[in-house]
Amino acid sequence: MTRSLATFTDLVAAVRQAVDVRTGWTDTAELVADQLRAHLPGPEILTPEQRLGRPDRVTGHLLHAEPAGTFSILGLVWRPGQTTRIHDHITWCVVGVLSGVEHEELFDEALNPVGTRDNPPGEVSGFAPPGDIHRIRNIGDETAISLHIYGTDISRVGSSARRYYN
Repeated sequence: MTRSLATFTDLVAAVRQAVDVRTGWTDTAELVADQLRAHLPGPEILTPEQRLGRPDRVTGHLLHAEPAGTFSILGLVWRPGQTTRIHDHITWCVVGVLSGVEHEELFDEALNPVGTRDNPPGEVSGFAPPGDIHRIRNIGDETAISLHIYGTDISRVGSSARRYYN
């Protein structure tokens, strides 16, 4: 078993244990973030082809959907200049940056800017609705790769976004 696969297998088991605590969304996001910090894989969790991304949009790769529907893990690839629309989420989310830098803009309910942060490799953050309105973009010169863990089965619901604002 390669180190990446062992790390990913350990990550799935650790996230499963954190989710099984059955606490509120904010606490679950914190517990899952702790596990992602402890088991953060490198960008090689994606194949070389997957790490290329697409020139026309941010590319997501479903890496795991828990059979019970309690969480999903996706690898997202952001080429330079790629961005999301302003959005919020249907459930809690935890993000770990594997390579590159993701620039995040945060908004209040009236879509007023309330802050920004640059998330470098190794940075892990978690959040839960409400108060999760943001936009993410790759403002760097290199491709950014991040791991996103959502508290739902993305293969069933299709997207973690609840609303898009622009």
